[in-house]
Amino acid sequence: MKRFRKITAVMLAAVCAALLLTACGGGGSKGTSSIDVSALADELNKDTVKNDTLTETSSDMLSSIYFFKDGQVTESKAYMSSGSTADEICVVKCRDDATTDDVEKLFQSRVQKQSDLYATYKAEESAKLKKAIIKSAGSYTVLVVCDDYDKANEILSKYGF
Repeated sequence: MKRFRKITAVMLAAVCAALLLTACGGGGSKGTSSIDVSALADELNKDTVKNDTLTETSSDMLSSIYFFKDGQVTESKAYMSSGSTADEICVVKCRDDATTDDVEKLFQSRVQKQSDLYATYKAEESAKLKKAIIKSAGSYTVLVVCDDYDKANEILSKYGF
């Protein structure tokens, strides 16, 4: 009987250890755990936009620009052009990993609408929108329309995108 209890205790300890180790593995999408939304948006704005000065857009305005549903986005920072260029940067933390798909679709819709608009009077900006970057990592999603896409991808890679 004592031997049975010892074996049971050892097996229980092994199972607990295995569960703890697998729980610590994270398994988060693309290896991201926490991204400084503000720092990423600031860096993208500073280093990738060359032909315009973007203005920070209030987080309260983003739901009417991108049509986020209530509660989809928990943190955000965005920069917008005055309209002279199509440049814009939006970095958001979504409620959860699953919500990023919905936010990506909203970003794609925004890019398409902007592309259609700019095609009527500034074709070079419409062409820029065709190269727009929309990526997600974990519960974070970004939209980047800029002058230097190579630099934007380099910065995003540094942040785990």
